[in-house]
Amino acid sequence: MVRVLIVGLVAMVVAIAIGPTFIAWLRRTGIGQQIREEGPSRHIVKQGTPTMGGLLILATAAVPFLALSVFTWPGLTLLAMTLGCAAIGFADDYLKVRKRRSLGLAGRWKMLGLILITIGVGWVVTQVGYLDTEIYFPVIDVNIDLHWLYFPFLFLVIAGTSNGVNLTDGLDGLAAGTCAISLLTFLAIAAISWLRSGPVGERSDTFLDVAIFTAALIGGVIGFLWFNAFPAEIFMGDTGSMALGGAIAGLAVMTQTEVLLVFIGGIYLIEALSVIIQVASFKRTGKRVFLMAPIHHHFEMKAWSETKIMVRFWIVGAILCTIGFVLYYRYYLRFRL
Repeated sequence: MVRVLIVGLVAMVVAIAIGPTFIAWLRRTGIGQQIREEGPSRHIVKQGTPTMGGLLILATAAVPFLALSVFTWPGLTLLAMTLGCAAIGFADDYLKVRKRRSLGLAGRWKMLGLILITIGVGWVVTQVGYLDTEIYFPVIDVNIDLHWLYFPFLFLVIAGTSNGVNLTDGLDGLAAGTCAISLLTFLAIAAISWLRSGPVGERSDTFLDVAIFTAALIGGVIGFLWFNAFPAEIFMGDTGSMALGGAIAGLAVMTQTEVLLVFIGGIYLIEALSVIIQVASFKRTGKRVFLMAPIHHHFEMKAWSETKIMVRFWIVGAILCTIGFVLYYRYYLRFRL
């Protein structure tokens, strides 16, 4: 596990070291955030803040990972999946910057990109032979083989998580902090799975590679958070939020803990549900449930400070991740023996 510690530390230190230079370059090239007119009024001051900070996360995570990876199918699939989702987000960010407005890539093209990523991940899962199409439900202790329904389910996991993180990315440090907590949970799951996979010298390279990837991403996210904490000097943009959502979804798939995303990705689920409830309520009754959606904007409209919202969401995220990890420890570990 030494390489897991090394890769995370290197990614974090490099991100912090090159961050100021990267931010200065973004300023010179005019890559700034476009603020929605219908958003909270106090966000206007953030107009022009450098965005596409996800590139910093990806670069500082991918290089150490490739240097220390054991190159298993799951590890490389996680990297490809993360970069694929990042590409969708990058296209969105690029169009926003180029057009100087808050609307970027059309939704249908985002969905098409996510479908292609789902097909690629599904091929690895079913054809390479690493996983199967069964989904385990803890507490009720049931395995259900979804057969061909696994692919729509996989799309729901990938699209739901990536878009959920995207919706969460609306306040300084909010998405980066909650993603770091989710990733730390998956690092613990991968590390314990590796330790329980066999005696010393015979342990699974698969779980080791997943742990290395996760540690590298955590390092990149924490290094980015150094500059993204309130008041943010840089935003991750859709490049970062889509990438992190894709990575978290991929980790759930590769560790076969998709159901636990309800807790480990609980904050993103809450954010997404708040938007769905708001839209459905307004269309049906003409009334809004929240002052503004996603839900973190609701608390902004109630005059909560960004820091207060961020810290409280981190706390809720940590509690939900703890529940997810406890369920994993109680119900999933027996499969690692």
